[in-house]
Amino acid sequence: MSELISNIGELMTQDGDHGTLRDAAVVLEGERIAWIGPSADAPAADTRTDAQGRAVLPGWVDSHTHLIFAGDRTAEFEARMAGESYSAGGIAVSVEATRSAGDYELTRLGLGRVAEAVSQGTTYLETKTGYGLDVDNEARSARIASTVADEVTYLGAHLVPAGMDADEYTELVCTEMLDAVRPYVKWADVFCERGAFTAEQSRKVLTACRDAGLGLRVHGNQLGTGGGVKLAVEFAAASVDHVNFLTDDDVSRLAQSWSAWDGAANAGRGTGVRGTVATVLPACDLSTRVQLAPAKQLLEAGVQIAIASNCNPGTSYTSSMAFCVTTAVLQMGLSVDQAVRAATFGGALALGRESGLDEDGKRAVGTIAVGHRADLHMLKAPSATHLAYRPGIPLTAAVWRAGVREV
Repeated sequence: MSELISNIGELMTQDGDHGTLRDAAVVLEGERIAWIGPSADAPAADTRTDAQGRAVLPGWVDSHTHLIFAGDRTAEFEARMAGESYSAGGIAVSVEATRSAGDYELTRLGLGRVAEAVSQGTTYLETKTGYGLDVDNEARSARIASTVADEVTYLGAHLVPAGMDADEYTELVCTEMLDAVRPYVKWADVFCERGAFTAEQSRKVLTACRDAGLGLRVHGNQLGTGGGVKLAVEFAAASVDHVNFLTDDDVSRLAQSWSAWDGAANAGRGTGVRGTVATVLPACDLSTRVQLAPAKQLLEAGVQIAIASNCNPGTSYTSSMAFCVTTAVLQMGLSVDQAVRAATFGGALALGRESGLDEDGKRAVGTIAVGHRADLHMLKAPSATHLAYRPGIPLTAAVWRAGVREV
């Protein structure tokens, strides 16, 4: 079955061949995009949807979430709003609740959070383990995550459980626990931060996970300057996430990682050796009351950035990518175009899904281009500028995920 979506007021393709089109149309065929162009030239299709002048964007690509958890951390949030500073230790509350929940409950909660995200325009997302923190519960979290999310990341190195020696736990993360989660995950991550894992421990985790064939990500530089960015670039990690506190050397390292990548080539999707994406998490920055990540400085230095929700129970209990985009525009200094690109193409780049047709059975996401996955987000507005112009207003009119209309 094919579907023609016509009379699109603004089509933000994030694709170098097309850019932003006016009075445009898109044809979907199965799970792929089959045609893009002016509405007047649109071919016939089995069904037709009139966009009535609304804007259409790629679906949001949320490259950093923590959806497999149970329990509530409202008290921690209230304390932080009253002036207490954030520390990594609050994760232990979620660990206890998650371990106590059954498989059915964790699956139900995870699927509910994914549905909530999709209803707001998210069409592709990653999620992590990290609230199990023992072999059985990390493996269980990975297995459940693989049934609810598009990409799964192993985050056994989220926090050292109470009562365990940090080095002994790090060794467990690198051996028995890694073996247990390996069938369910594509990526590995480490929280390289004070109160979590030292640079030396993080290096050990990254080395073991790389040797096991996993792609790498790093939580880094959230609470202060440290070794997260340096390690991420050294290990050619796909992304380093948070990046609130960066030195000039950190920015330079990230920019240098992209020096052999031609972002203008291949219809704007880039060619050559890719670097480490800097993923900013605006909703988390607001909730933890730390300084906002320097997204504009990173872009100006030549770093590719992503915007993600960091949906989790402690520091960013939202799956609204629109809210994150709005915050990036109003408070981080990004233009609407830059923020939308970071939340679509940028997220795809952070997950290695920005290009290719049917690579490992999956189509490219984050852009609207012929042959790419048919992930579209239609707004109740004539342009994406309304995301920031009308902050807080629900603007999702329709969502197609792999060619299927979900909203």
